[in-house]
Order: sequence, then C-alpha cells, then structure tokens
Amino acid sequence: MGNSLYHLAKAELHCHLDGSLSFETIRKLAALADVTLPESDSELSKLVTAPAKSESLVDYLKAFDIIRPLLQTKEALALAAYDVARQAADEHVVYIEIRFAPELSMDKGLTAVQTVEAVEEGLRQAQADFGIVAKALICGMRQSSQQLTKAIFKQINSAEGLDYGGFDFAGNEHDFPPEDMEELIRYTQNLERPMTFHAGECGCPSHIAQALAFGLKRLGHVTAIHNHPHILAEFVKQGATAELCLTSNLQTKAARSLAEFPYYELYHAGAQITINTDNRTVSQTNLTREYQLFADYFGTSLADFYRFNQNALKASFASDSEKEELFERLRAAYAPYLSESILKVPKL
Repeated sequence: MGNSLYHLAKAELHCHLDGSLSFETIRKLAALADVTLPESDSELSKLVTAPAKSESLVDYLKAFDIIRPLLQTKEALALAAYDVARQAADEHVVYIEIRFAPELSMDKGLTAVQTVEAVEEGLRQAQADFGIVAKALICGMRQSSQQLTKAIFKQINSAEGLDYGGFDFAGNEHDFPPEDMEELIRYTQNLERPMTFHAGECGCPSHIAQALAFGLKRLGHVTAIHNHPHILAEFVKQGATAELCLTSNLQTKAARSLAEFPYYELYHAGAQITINTDNRTVSQTNLTREYQLFADYFGTSLADFYRFNQNALKASFASDSEKEELFERLRAAYAPYLSESILKVPKL
C-alpha cells in the first residue's frame, strides 16, 4: 500500500510552520540571520528534532528554540511558508493549513500583521507553483500574556487584505487549561474567522470537555480522550473533528503506547477523524509516513483514508468553492482504488 499512499491526494489540517522546515531551508534562513549552524545534517538534526526520549510536551517543544531567531524577517517567513507548502505538495497534499504564532516572529520589530503578510506571500507563491491550496492559521501562545494575544488577534483581524484561514491556541497546554482562557476564547470566537484549538495533548481529558463546552468543533490531538467514553460521546454528539498526530503524540508521551492512542475508540464511535503531521521536522515525519503508520498499526484502509480526507476538507477553513473543487480532486485520486458507492462527494 505504501506507494499508493504516497500518490494519493491528501489534506492536512494540523501542521506547525516552525516545526516543519526542511534542513535546506533552515540553512538558508540561518545564513540570512547570520546564525551559525553545524555543518553536518546529523548534528543539525540533534538541534531541530525532538529527542528520541522526550519525557513530555514541554521537553518536545525545546526543539523549536533554534528556529525562532531564524524567522524574524518577512523574507524569512515567506521562505519558510513556501518551503512547508512545497514539501506537502511533493507528496500530493492538495490542501494544507499551516499554523504559526506571530508573536514568535516579532522579536526584531515586525508587526503581527507583517508576519501574516509574509507567510501568506510564501503560501501564494507555493499555490502558484504547485497547485496546492494552502492557508495560514494564526496561533496564540497559551503561556503568553492574554492581553498580548488579544492585541495581536485584534490587529490581524482589523487589517485589510489578509487571507488567513482562522485562529488557534498552541503551547503549554498543561499549565493553561481552556477554563483559564475563557474570556480570550470567547473573544476569538467573536472575530470574523473560525478557530481550532489544541486540547488533550498533555494527559488532560478535562481540557477536551472544557473545549467542547465552549463550542469548539475542531480540536488538535484529543489524545487524552482515551478511556473517557462520556467525553467521547459528547465529542461525537457535537460533530467535532479530531486532528490526530500519531508520531508526535508518541514522542511527547501524550500517548505512552499505541494502546493508549485513541484511534480505535474514535473510529468505532463514528468520530470525525483526520490525520496530520503536527511537525514534519521536529517529529521526522511526513503525511505519507503517518498514513503508513496508521495502515501498519491499525489496519486503516484506503476507504478509511478517503473518508478521513473528506473529513479534513469538510472541517477545513477553505471557502465553499475551494472545498467543492478539492472534493473532486480527492475523488479523482481515489477513483482507481475504490468503488463508486464509496466515492460519493458530500454536500456542504
């Protein structure tokens, strides 16, 4: 199945810009920023990939530290966005949402709006070059001042001419649960764009329940839903979408083993599942590899992958016209493998 998985059209909802840069682009960005990096890829890998024995999400996030100084100009952000979209297009991803936190690129004077303009520029170029549809998602960092995040979101939301997909919250989930962010979440929900939300990545099922209670319908990871049937039932009842990230979850110990990863529970409950990389470089993965792991570990079939990609497009922050075209591209890609009864295109 491996070769066919590579060639299949795919959609990805959960991919972090700063965790997904190719080594070639990291070196270009370092040269632009006058930052010295190790000459060998093996030594560079030690800096920008998660340790094999990460003990927690916080431990995993240390791999991002080397990238922050490299993403402080508009040129750098545009190059980075183009690079990640190019990588995705290379493995037949037709739609991707790439998320980033503007505040992490404002150390040397860029405004929040300028960071978004730069990322969008890179994504537009990738769309022109590769035919992929790529959207930016704007992240607030949970551990940062809520006033700062609110100000950044307000500036971006008020700016004219931006074409980002929506908002997200990332970072230290363990110490910053949804209930402590209620005012900021409500504020973000009232802006003109949709939002997704990291929940359940740190052994914290209550965070999933809280997010659902706030009406959030797209949740990143949701790993802690394992062995919590009441939360799972509510997740399905609300029609929420799970942005699953298998390799990342095993690295961060969000799931300490495959047995703790909630795929089967979500699957058999009829939950809206999607498959994602989270961080291509930090987790040393890509979307084809993630699909292969699901096939190897869980027996996920081509029909399942087709449905999961439909789920991703339905839950995506693309426009209805974009979705209609993408559904057709998806259908055409799967047509040689699946029967007509399975290949139905859902109504929006």
